[in-house]
Amino acid sequence: MKKVFLIAFLFSIIAHVNAQVAIPDSLELFEEQREADFQEARDVFGESEVMKMFESLGSIPYFGNEYLQVDSIGLNIYGYDFDEIPVFDDSIYNQRIEFLASQTTIPLVFNAHVKRFIELYAMQRRKLTSRMLGLAHVYFPLFEETLDKYNMPLELKYLAMIESALNPLAGSRVGAKGLWQFMYATGKLYGLNSNTLVEDRYDPLKATDAACRCMLDLYKKYKDWFLVLAAYNSGPGNVNKAIVRAGGVMDYWAIWPYLPRETQSYVPSFIAVNYVVSYAAEHNLYPLNPGLLMTGTDTVWVRDVLSFAQLNETIGVPMEDLKTFNPQYLKDIIPATDSTPFVLRIPTQYALKFVEKEQDIYAYKTQEMVDKEKILKEVKEVSNRTVHVVKKGETLSIIAKKYHVSVSNLKKWNNLKKDVISVGQKLTIYSSGGPMATGPSNSGSSSAPKYHVVKSGETLNSIAKKYNTTVANLKKLNHLKSDSISVKQKLRVS
Repeated sequence: MKKVFLIAFLFSIIAHVNAQVAIPDSLELFEEQREADFQEARDVFGESEVMKMFESLGSIPYFGNEYLQVDSIGLNIYGYDFDEIPVFDDSIYNQRIEFLASQTTIPLVFNAHVKRFIELYAMQRRKLTSRMLGLAHVYFPLFEETLDKYNMPLELKYLAMIESALNPLAGSRVGAKGLWQFMYATGKLYGLNSNTLVEDRYDPLKATDAACRCMLDLYKKYKDWFLVLAAYNSGPGNVNKAIVRAGGVMDYWAIWPYLPRETQSYVPSFIAVNYVVSYAAEHNLYPLNPGLLMTGTDTVWVRDVLSFAQLNETIGVPMEDLKTFNPQYLKDIIPATDSTPFVLRIPTQYALKFVEKEQDIYAYKTQEMVDKEKILKEVKEVSNRTVHVVKKGETLSIIAKKYHVSVSNLKKWNNLKKDVISVGQKLTIYSSGGPMATGPSNSGSSSAPKYHVVKSGETLNSIAKKYNTTVANLKKLNHLKSDSISVKQKLRVS
Protein backbone atom coordinates (compact mmCIF):
# COMPACT_ATOMS: atom_id res chain seq x y z
CA MET A 1 0.00 0.00 0.00
CA LYS A 2 2.93 2.33 0.65
CA LYS A 3 4.14 1.75 -2.92
CA VAL A 4 0.78 2.75 -4.36
CA PHE A 5 0.78 5.96 -2.37
CA LEU A 6 4.40 6.77 -3.30
CA ILE A 7 3.63 6.37 -7.03
CA ALA A 8 0.69 8.79 -6.70
CA PHE A 9 2.91 11.17 -4.79
CA LEU A 10 5.67 11.12 -7.46
CA PHE A 11 3.15 11.78 -10.23
CA SER A 12 1.94 14.84 -8.33
CA ILE A 13 5.55 16.08 -8.12
CA ILE A 14 6.01 15.69 -11.88
CA ALA A 15 2.84 17.73 -12.41
CA HIS A 16 4.40 20.49 -10.32
CA VAL A 17 7.28 20.90 -12.79
CA ASN A 18 4.87 22.38 -15.34
CA ALA A 19 2.96 24.58 -12.87
CA GLN A 20 3.27 28.34 -13.35
CA VAL A 21 3.93 29.86 -9.93
CA ALA A 22 4.72 33.37 -8.77
CA ILE A 23 7.20 33.62 -5.90
CA PRO A 24 7.23 36.83 -3.76
CA ASP A 25 10.35 39.04 -4.05
CA SER A 26 10.96 39.20 -0.31
CA LEU A 27 10.50 35.99 1.68
CA GLU A 28 10.85 37.97 4.92
CA LEU A 29 8.01 40.33 4.02
CA PHE A 30 5.95 37.39 2.91
CA GLU A 31 6.48 35.62 6.23
CA GLU A 32 5.23 38.74 8.02
CA GLN A 33 2.16 38.73 5.81
CA ARG A 34 1.66 35.01 6.52
CA GLU A 35 1.59 35.73 10.25
CA ALA A 36 -0.96 38.49 9.71
CA ASP A 37 -3.04 36.13 7.56
CA PHE A 38 -2.74 33.45 10.23
CA GLN A 39 -4.20 35.79 12.84
CA GLU A 40 -6.95 36.87 10.45
CA ALA A 41 -7.84 33.21 9.89
CA ARG A 42 -8.16 32.81 13.66
CA ASP A 43 -10.43 35.85 13.85
CA VAL A 44 -12.60 34.82 10.89
CA PHE A 45 -12.68 31.03 11.14
CA GLY A 46 -11.55 30.23 14.68
CA GLU A 47 -15.00 29.62 16.19
CA SER A 48 -16.54 27.76 13.24
CA GLU A 49 -17.13 24.00 13.12
CA VAL A 50 -15.42 23.97 9.70
CA MET A 51 -12.23 25.28 11.27
CA LYS A 52 -12.45 23.01 14.31
CA MET A 53 -12.87 19.92 12.15
CA PHE A 54 -9.96 20.98 9.97
CA GLU A 55 -7.65 21.56 12.94
CA SER A 56 -8.62 18.18 14.44
CA LEU A 57 -6.44 16.61 11.76
CA GLY A 58 -3.43 17.62 13.81
CA SER A 59 -4.21 14.94 16.38
CA ILE A 60 -5.67 11.97 14.49
CA PRO A 61 -3.54 8.82 14.75
CA TYR A 62 -3.11 7.70 11.13
CA PHE A 63 -0.04 9.78 10.29
CA GLY A 64 2.93 7.94 11.82
CA ASN A 65 6.44 9.43 11.80
CA GLU A 66 7.70 6.54 9.70
CA TYR A 67 5.71 7.78 6.72
CA LEU A 68 6.73 10.47 4.24
CA GLN A 69 6.05 13.86 5.82
CA VAL A 70 6.94 16.25 3.04
CA ASP A 71 5.37 19.32 4.60
CA SER A 72 7.22 19.05 7.91
CA ILE A 73 10.78 18.20 6.88
CA GLY A 74 11.20 20.63 3.95
CA LEU A 75 12.29 17.84 1.62
CA ASN A 76 13.80 18.96 -1.72
CA ILE A 77 13.13 16.92 -4.89
CA TYR A 78 14.25 18.07 -8.35
CA GLY A 79 15.33 21.37 -6.81
CA TYR A 80 11.89 22.26 -5.47
CA ASP A 81 11.39 23.44 -1.90
CA PHE A 82 8.16 22.12 -0.46
CA ASP A 83 7.97 25.00 2.03
CA GLU A 84 7.70 27.39 -0.93
CA ILE A 85 4.26 29.06 -1.02
CA PRO A 86 3.13 30.21 -4.47
CA VAL A 87 0.93 33.30 -4.79
CA PHE A 88 -1.54 33.94 -7.62
CA ASP A 89 -3.52 36.86 -8.93
CA ASP A 90 -7.32 36.79 -8.51
CA SER A 91 -7.69 36.46 -12.27
CA ILE A 92 -5.88 33.10 -12.11
CA TYR A 93 -8.18 31.85 -9.37
CA ASN A 94 -11.19 33.00 -11.36
CA GLN A 95 -9.98 31.36 -14.57
CA ARG A 96 -9.29 28.03 -12.86
CA ILE A 97 -12.62 27.95 -11.03
CA GLU A 98 -14.43 28.81 -14.26
CA PHE A 99 -12.77 25.75 -15.80
CA LEU A 100 -13.82 23.55 -12.86
CA ALA A 101 -17.37 24.91 -13.18
CA SER A 102 -17.43 23.87 -16.83
CA GLN A 103 -16.82 20.25 -15.74
CA THR A 104 -19.79 19.97 -13.36
CA THR A 105 -23.45 20.87 -12.87
CA ILE A 106 -22.58 22.63 -9.59
CA PRO A 107 -22.31 26.42 -10.25
CA LEU A 108 -18.82 27.05 -8.86
CA VAL A 109 -17.83 30.73 -8.68
CA PHE A 110 -14.92 32.81 -7.40
CA ASN A 111 -15.47 35.73 -5.02
CA ALA A 112 -13.96 37.30 -1.90
CA HIS A 113 -15.56 34.71 0.40
CA VAL A 114 -14.09 31.85 -1.61
CA LYS A 115 -10.67 33.53 -1.75
CA ARG A 116 -10.45 33.71 2.04
CA PHE A 117 -10.85 29.94 2.24
CA ILE A 118 -8.38 29.31 -0.59
CA GLU A 119 -5.82 31.27 1.43
CA LEU A 120 -6.72 29.28 4.53
CA TYR A 121 -6.14 25.90 2.84
CA ALA A 122 -3.31 26.83 0.47
CA MET A 123 -1.32 29.25 2.64
CA GLN A 124 -2.26 29.45 6.31
CA ARG A 125 -2.88 25.76 7.08
CA ARG A 126 -0.74 23.94 4.55
CA LYS A 127 0.30 21.11 6.87
CA LEU A 128 -3.30 20.24 7.68
CA THR A 129 -4.25 20.47 4.00
CA SER A 130 -1.51 17.95 3.17
CA ARG A 131 -3.04 15.58 5.71
CA MET A 132 -6.47 16.06 4.19
CA LEU A 133 -5.04 15.39 0.71
CA GLY A 134 -3.58 12.14 2.06
CA LEU A 135 -6.93 11.04 3.50
CA ALA A 136 -8.59 11.84 0.16
CA HIS A 137 -6.68 8.87 -1.30
CA VAL A 138 -8.36 6.70 1.35
CA TYR A 139 -11.99 7.84 1.12
CA PHE A 140 -12.55 9.48 -2.28
CA PRO A 141 -12.81 6.17 -4.20
CA LEU A 142 -15.66 5.12 -1.88
CA PHE A 143 -17.37 8.52 -2.18
CA GLU A 144 -17.11 8.57 -5.98
CA GLU A 145 -18.46 5.03 -6.33
CA THR A 146 -21.50 5.84 -4.16
CA LEU A 147 -22.19 9.21 -5.82
CA ASP A 148 -22.00 7.51 -9.21
CA LYS A 149 -24.48 4.88 -8.02
CA TYR A 150 -27.02 7.62 -7.32
CA ASN A 151 -26.10 9.61 -10.47
CA MET A 152 -24.95 12.63 -8.43
CA PRO A 153 -22.14 15.13 -9.19
CA LEU A 154 -18.84 13.56 -8.12
CA GLU A 155 -17.69 16.96 -6.80
CA LEU A 156 -20.00 16.45 -3.82
CA LYS A 157 -17.23 14.27 -2.40
CA TYR A 158 -15.60 17.53 -1.24
CA LEU A 159 -18.50 18.08 1.17
CA ALA A 160 -17.00 15.50 3.56
CA MET A 161 -13.80 17.58 3.68
CA ILE A 162 -15.85 20.49 5.01
CA GLU A 163 -17.97 18.36 7.34
CA SER A 164 -15.25 16.29 9.00
CA ALA A 165 -11.92 17.08 7.29
CA LEU A 166 -12.09 13.32 6.37
CA ASN A 167 -11.65 12.29 10.00
CA PRO A 168 -14.00 9.25 10.34
CA LEU A 169 -14.20 9.69 14.13
CA ALA A 170 -14.95 13.40 13.99
CA GLY A 171 -17.54 14.72 16.44
CA SER A 172 -19.07 18.19 16.77
CA ARG A 173 -20.08 20.09 19.90
CA VAL A 174 -23.76 19.45 19.11
CA GLY A 175 -23.39 15.67 18.73
CA ALA A 176 -22.90 15.18 14.97
CA LYS A 177 -20.58 12.26 14.20
CA GLY A 178 -18.55 10.63 11.45
CA LEU A 179 -17.27 11.55 8.00
CA TRP A 180 -20.63 13.09 7.05
CA GLN A 181 -21.51 14.53 10.49
CA PHE A 182 -24.93 12.98 11.00
CA MET A 183 -26.95 14.01 14.03
CA TYR A 184 -28.53 11.10 15.93
CA ALA A 185 -32.11 11.70 14.70
CA THR A 186 -31.15 12.31 11.06
CA GLY A 187 -28.92 9.25 11.13
CA LYS A 188 -31.83 7.13 12.38
CA LEU A 189 -34.02 8.54 9.60
CA TYR A 190 -31.52 7.24 7.02
CA GLY A 191 -30.95 3.85 8.63
CA LEU A 192 -27.86 4.59 10.73
CA ASN A 193 -28.20 2.82 14.08
CA SER A 194 -26.51 3.93 17.28
CA ASN A 195 -26.14 1.90 20.47
CA THR A 196 -23.56 0.90 23.04
CA LEU A 197 -21.72 -1.46 20.70
CA VAL A 198 -22.23 -0.06 17.18
CA GLU A 199 -22.22 3.50 15.83
CA ASP A 200 -23.19 3.39 12.15
CA ARG A 201 -22.41 7.09 11.78
CA TYR A 202 -18.73 6.12 12.04
CA ASP A 203 -19.11 3.48 9.31
CA PRO A 204 -17.65 5.04 6.11
CA LEU A 205 -19.70 2.80 3.79
CA LYS A 206 -23.10 3.17 5.51
CA ALA A 207 -22.67 6.87 6.30
CA THR A 208 -21.66 7.70 2.72
CA ASP A 209 -24.70 5.94 1.32
CA ALA A 210 -26.94 7.70 3.85
CA ALA A 211 -25.39 11.11 3.01
CA CYS A 212 -26.08 10.60 -0.70
CA ARG A 213 -29.72 9.68 -0.04
CA CYS A 214 -30.09 12.67 2.27
CA MET A 215 -28.67 15.08 -0.35
CA LEU A 216 -30.92 13.59 -3.03
CA ASP A 217 -33.97 14.22 -0.86
CA LEU A 218 -32.85 17.83 -0.36
CA TYR A 219 -32.23 18.26 -4.09
CA LYS A 220 -35.80 17.13 -4.87
CA LYS A 221 -36.92 19.99 -2.63
CA TYR A 222 -34.57 22.80 -3.74
CA LYS A 223 -33.34 21.83 -7.25
CA ASP A 224 -30.09 23.67 -6.48
CA TRP A 225 -26.91 22.03 -5.16
CA PHE A 226 -25.73 25.07 -3.17
CA LEU A 227 -29.08 25.24 -1.36
CA VAL A 228 -28.71 21.50 -0.74
CA LEU A 229 -25.31 22.09 0.88
CA ALA A 230 -26.71 24.91 3.01
CA ALA A 231 -29.67 22.76 4.12
CA TYR A 232 -27.35 19.81 4.83
CA ASN A 233 -25.34 22.06 7.15
CA SER A 234 -28.00 24.07 8.97
CA GLY A 235 -31.23 22.20 8.24
CA PRO A 236 -34.02 22.97 5.75
CA GLY A 237 -35.76 25.20 8.30
CA ASN A 238 -32.97 27.81 8.32
CA VAL A 239 -32.72 27.74 4.53
CA ASN A 240 -36.50 28.15 4.15
CA LYS A 241 -36.49 31.16 6.50
CA ALA A 242 -33.57 32.72 4.59
CA ILE A 243 -35.44 32.24 1.28
CA VAL A 244 -38.50 34.01 2.71
CA ARG A 245 -36.38 36.91 4.02
CA ALA A 246 -34.73 37.22 0.60
CA GLY A 247 -38.12 37.65 -1.03
CA GLY A 248 -38.57 34.04 -2.11
CA VAL A 249 -35.45 33.88 -4.30
CA MET A 250 -34.15 30.29 -4.55
CA ASP A 251 -30.47 31.25 -4.86
CA TYR A 252 -27.70 30.66 -2.32
CA TRP A 253 -25.90 33.97 -2.85
CA ALA A 254 -29.20 35.88 -2.65
CA ILE A 255 -30.09 34.30 0.71
CA TRP A 256 -26.47 34.34 1.97
CA PRO A 257 -26.92 37.38 4.31
CA TYR A 258 -29.87 35.68 6.03
CA LEU A 259 -28.20 32.34 6.74
CA PRO A 260 -26.56 31.38 10.07
CA ARG A 261 -22.94 32.55 10.19
CA GLU A 262 -21.64 28.97 10.10
CA THR A 263 -23.62 28.26 6.93
CA GLN A 264 -22.40 31.49 5.30
CA SER A 265 -18.89 30.02 5.22
CA TYR A 266 -20.07 26.56 4.15
CA VAL A 267 -20.41 26.92 0.36
CA PRO A 268 -17.36 29.22 -0.01
CA SER A 269 -15.24 26.64 1.82
CA PHE A 270 -16.71 23.86 -0.37
CA ILE A 271 -15.68 25.75 -3.54
CA ALA A 272 -12.25 26.51 -2.08
CA VAL A 273 -11.59 22.86 -1.21
CA ASN A 274 -12.69 21.83 -4.71
CA TYR A 275 -10.18 24.32 -6.13
CA VAL A 276 -7.27 23.52 -3.80
CA VAL A 277 -7.53 19.75 -4.30
CA SER A 278 -7.76 20.19 -8.07
CA TYR A 279 -4.78 22.59 -8.19
CA ALA A 280 -2.77 21.25 -5.25
CA ALA A 281 0.45 20.82 -7.26
CA GLU A 282 0.27 24.40 -8.52
CA HIS A 283 0.18 25.50 -4.88
CA ASN A 284 3.12 23.25 -4.02
CA LEU A 285 0.83 21.08 -1.86
CA TYR A 286 1.28 17.32 -1.75
CA PRO A 287 -0.55 14.54 0.11
CA LEU A 288 0.88 13.43 3.42
CA ASN A 289 0.75 9.62 3.52
CA PRO A 290 -1.66 8.58 6.29
CA GLY A 291 -0.25 5.05 6.25
CA LEU A 292 -3.44 3.32 5.11
CA LEU A 293 -5.46 2.83 1.95
CA MET A 294 -8.83 1.15 1.38
CA THR A 295 -7.34 -0.57 -1.65
CA GLY A 296 -5.84 -3.80 -0.39
CA THR A 297 -8.78 -4.43 1.92
CA ASP A 298 -11.88 -6.58 1.52
CA THR A 299 -15.19 -7.06 3.33
CA VAL A 300 -16.53 -10.26 4.92
CA TRP A 301 -19.90 -11.04 6.52
CA VAL A 302 -19.82 -11.86 10.23
CA ARG A 303 -22.74 -14.07 11.36
CA ASP A 304 -22.06 -14.57 15.06
CA VAL A 305 -20.86 -12.44 17.96
CA LEU A 306 -17.16 -11.85 17.42
CA SER A 307 -14.48 -9.81 19.15
CA PHE A 308 -11.45 -8.19 17.51
CA ALA A 309 -9.29 -10.19 19.93
CA GLN A 310 -10.59 -13.46 18.45
CA LEU A 311 -9.66 -12.33 14.93
CA ASN A 312 -6.26 -11.18 16.09
CA GLU A 313 -5.39 -14.39 17.95
CA THR A 314 -6.78 -16.89 15.44
CA ILE A 315 -5.79 -15.56 12.00
CA GLY A 316 -3.48 -12.72 13.00
CA VAL A 317 -5.40 -9.65 11.78
CA PRO A 318 -3.56 -6.68 13.36
CA MET A 319 -5.67 -4.97 16.03
CA GLU A 320 -4.79 -1.55 14.60
CA ASP A 321 -6.13 -2.53 11.17
CA LEU A 322 -9.36 -3.86 12.70
CA LYS A 323 -9.92 -0.62 14.61
CA THR A 324 -8.89 1.69 11.77
CA PHE A 325 -11.04 0.11 9.08
CA ASN A 326 -14.03 -0.60 11.37
CA PRO A 327 -14.47 2.47 13.60
CA GLN A 328 -18.20 1.75 13.96
CA TYR A 329 -17.58 -1.10 16.44
CA LEU A 330 -17.15 0.97 19.59
CA LYS A 331 -16.18 -1.84 21.99
CA ASP A 332 -14.17 -3.96 19.51
CA ILE A 333 -17.12 -6.37 19.42
CA ILE A 334 -19.26 -7.22 16.39
CA PRO A 335 -22.76 -8.04 17.73
CA ALA A 336 -23.78 -10.22 14.78
CA THR A 337 -26.25 -13.09 14.63
CA ASP A 338 -27.14 -15.46 11.82
CA SER A 339 -30.31 -13.46 11.14
CA THR A 340 -28.55 -10.06 11.50
CA PRO A 341 -25.07 -10.30 9.95
CA PHE A 342 -22.58 -7.43 10.09
CA VAL A 343 -19.90 -6.35 7.61
CA LEU A 344 -16.23 -6.35 8.62
CA ARG A 345 -13.41 -4.76 6.57
CA ILE A 346 -9.98 -6.40 6.84
CA PRO A 347 -6.77 -6.51 4.75
CA THR A 348 -7.29 -8.75 1.70
CA GLN A 349 -4.72 -11.33 2.77
CA TYR A 350 -6.84 -12.21 5.83
CA ALA A 351 -10.22 -12.41 4.06
CA LEU A 352 -9.71 -15.93 2.69
CA LYS A 353 -8.40 -17.13 6.05
CA PHE A 354 -11.56 -15.82 7.68
CA VAL A 355 -13.80 -17.69 5.24
CA GLU A 356 -11.83 -20.93 5.69
CA LYS A 357 -11.79 -20.81 9.50
CA GLU A 358 -14.98 -18.86 10.23
CA GLN A 359 -16.59 -21.37 12.62
CA ASP A 360 -13.31 -21.99 14.45
CA ILE A 361 -12.90 -18.24 14.96
CA TYR A 362 -16.38 -17.93 16.48
CA ALA A 363 -15.69 -20.85 18.82
CA TYR A 364 -12.28 -19.60 19.95
CA LYS A 365 -12.08 -18.13 23.46
CA THR A 366 -9.37 -15.56 24.10
CA GLN A 367 -7.76 -15.05 27.48
CA GLU A 368 -9.07 -11.49 27.83
CA MET A 369 -12.50 -11.63 26.21
CA VAL A 370 -15.62 -12.13 28.28
CA ASP A 371 -17.56 -15.33 27.84
CA LYS A 372 -19.40 -15.47 24.51
CA GLU A 373 -22.76 -16.10 26.18
CA LYS A 374 -22.30 -13.00 28.32
CA ILE A 375 -21.63 -10.91 25.21
CA LEU A 376 -24.77 -12.28 23.59
CA LYS A 377 -26.78 -11.39 26.67
CA GLU A 378 -25.38 -7.84 26.64
CA VAL A 379 -26.15 -7.52 22.93
CA LYS A 380 -29.77 -8.54 23.50
CA GLU A 381 -30.11 -6.24 26.50
CA VAL A 382 -28.75 -3.28 24.53
CA SER A 383 -31.13 -3.88 21.64
CA ASN A 384 -34.19 -4.27 23.93
CA ARG A 385 -33.41 -1.59 26.52
CA THR A 386 -34.80 1.97 26.64
CA VAL A 387 -34.02 4.76 29.09
CA HIS A 388 -37.02 6.97 29.90
CA VAL A 389 -36.60 10.38 31.55
CA VAL A 390 -39.57 11.14 33.81
CA LYS A 391 -41.56 14.22 32.77
CA LYS A 392 -43.83 16.42 34.85
CA GLY A 393 -47.17 14.74 35.62
CA GLU A 394 -45.98 11.21 34.79
CA THR A 395 -46.54 8.27 37.14
CA LEU A 396 -45.28 4.69 37.03
CA SER A 397 -48.72 3.65 35.77
CA ILE A 398 -48.65 6.15 32.88
CA ILE A 399 -45.11 5.14 31.90
CA ALA A 400 -45.97 1.43 32.12
CA LYS A 401 -48.92 1.92 29.76
CA LYS A 402 -46.78 3.92 27.33
CA TYR A 403 -44.27 1.07 26.99
CA HIS A 404 -46.81 -1.79 27.36
CA VAL A 405 -45.14 -3.20 30.47
CA SER A 406 -46.28 -3.74 34.04
CA VAL A 407 -45.69 -1.43 37.00
CA SER A 408 -44.18 -4.34 38.95
CA ASN A 409 -41.58 -4.88 36.22
CA LEU A 410 -40.77 -1.16 36.12
CA LYS A 411 -40.10 -1.26 39.86
CA LYS A 412 -38.06 -4.46 39.58
CA TRP A 413 -35.87 -3.18 36.71
CA ASN A 414 -35.14 0.06 38.57
CA ASN A 415 -34.90 -1.29 42.15
CA LEU A 416 -37.86 0.83 43.28
CA LYS A 417 -39.54 -0.07 46.58
CA LYS A 418 -42.30 2.52 46.27
CA ASP A 419 -44.39 3.99 43.45
CA VAL A 420 -42.86 7.45 43.97
CA ILE A 421 -40.78 8.89 41.10
CA SER A 422 -39.42 12.39 40.45
CA VAL A 423 -39.14 14.65 37.37
CA GLY A 424 -35.86 14.04 35.54
CA GLN A 425 -35.38 10.57 37.03
CA LYS A 426 -34.09 8.00 34.53
CA LEU A 427 -35.92 4.66 34.32
CA THR A 428 -34.63 1.60 32.47
CA ILE A 429 -37.31 -0.22 30.46
CA TYR A 430 -37.02 -3.53 28.62
CA SER A 431 -39.21 -4.34 25.64
CA SER A 432 -41.05 -7.68 25.56
CA GLY A 433 -38.67 -10.39 24.53
CA GLY A 434 -35.74 -8.64 26.19
CA PRO A 435 -33.54 -10.66 28.57
CA MET A 436 -35.15 -9.06 31.64
CA ALA A 437 -38.66 -8.55 30.29
CA THR A 438 -39.83 -12.11 30.80
CA GLY A 439 -40.44 -14.22 33.88
CA PRO A 440 -43.05 -14.86 36.55
CA SER A 441 -43.17 -11.21 37.65
CA ASN A 442 -44.76 -10.21 34.32
CA SER A 443 -48.42 -9.45 34.89
CA GLY A 444 -51.12 -10.72 32.61
CA SER A 445 -51.74 -7.14 31.43
CA SER A 446 -48.30 -6.85 29.87
CA SER A 447 -48.25 -10.24 28.13
CA ALA A 448 -51.88 -10.82 27.09
CA PRO A 449 -52.88 -9.85 23.53
CA LYS A 450 -54.36 -6.38 23.11
CA TYR A 451 -56.99 -5.38 20.57
CA HIS A 452 -58.17 -2.15 18.96
CA VAL A 453 -61.53 -1.46 17.32
CA VAL A 454 -61.07 0.68 14.20
CA LYS A 455 -62.78 4.10 14.32
CA SER A 456 -63.80 6.33 11.42
CA GLY A 457 -60.81 8.07 9.81
CA GLU A 458 -58.19 5.75 11.31
CA THR A 459 -55.50 4.09 9.20
CA LEU A 460 -52.97 1.36 9.93
CA ASN A 461 -50.35 4.07 10.18
CA SER A 462 -52.23 6.13 12.79
CA ILE A 463 -53.04 2.99 14.81
CA ALA A 464 -49.42 1.83 14.67
CA LYS A 465 -48.27 5.20 16.04
CA LYS A 466 -50.85 5.05 18.82
CA TYR A 467 -49.58 1.68 20.05
CA ASN A 468 -45.86 2.30 19.48
CA THR A 469 -45.59 -0.36 16.78
CA THR A 470 -45.21 -0.57 13.01
CA VAL A 471 -47.64 -1.06 10.12
CA ALA A 472 -45.71 -4.19 9.11
CA ASN A 473 -46.17 -5.64 12.60
CA LEU A 474 -49.91 -4.89 12.62
CA LYS A 475 -50.33 -6.58 9.24
CA LYS A 476 -48.40 -9.61 10.46
CA LEU A 477 -50.41 -9.89 13.71
CA ASN A 478 -53.70 -9.67 11.81
CA HIS A 479 -52.73 -11.60 8.66
CA LEU A 480 -53.49 -8.58 6.46
CA LYS A 481 -52.32 -8.62 2.84
CA SER A 482 -53.03 -4.94 2.18
CA ASP A 483 -53.27 -1.67 4.15
CA SER A 484 -57.06 -1.57 3.86
CA ILE A 485 -59.08 -1.70 7.09
CA SER A 486 -62.73 -0.98 7.88
CA VAL A 487 -64.63 0.81 10.65
CA LYS A 488 -65.39 -1.44 13.68
CA GLN A 489 -62.81 -4.00 12.50
CA LYS A 490 -61.04 -5.59 15.50
CA LEU A 491 -57.26 -5.53 15.21
CA ARG A 492 -54.73 -7.23 17.42
CA VAL A 493 -52.10 -4.60 18.35
CA SER A 494 -49.69 -6.53 20.63
